[in-house]
Amino acid sequence: MIYYTLGDLEQLLGLKNYVIRYWEKEVPLLQPHKDERGKRYYVNRDLQILFRLKYLLYDRHFTLEGARNQLFREVSGEQQNLRAQIAALRSDLVALYELVKGKNSSAIPKKL
Repeated sequence: MIYYTLGDLEQLLGLKNYVIRYWEKEVPLLQPHKDERGKRYYVNRDLQILFRLKYLLYDRHFTLEGARNQLFREVSGEQQNLRAQIAALRSDLVALYELVKGKNSSAIPKKL
């Protein structure tokens, strides 16, 4: 299983860490693992939720409450097969990003 730190999420999402931490408090679907010192580690599911949340807030102009409600509807909704395919594609893209980042991090744009 791949774990992402808060710094990794900052780069992948193009957001500041305090925004991600705030969303974590407001959206119970986000549940990062914390080590004994309190350092957060996010899994792929958290990353997918954050990508979707960012889209709903910044592109679709939802309020945070509206975006949270939409996420809950989507998690319990009917289009699970399509969501699974999108999640698999997004996972592949993140894995590719990690691969390229390891080889030549200067070639990757700061915002995805």
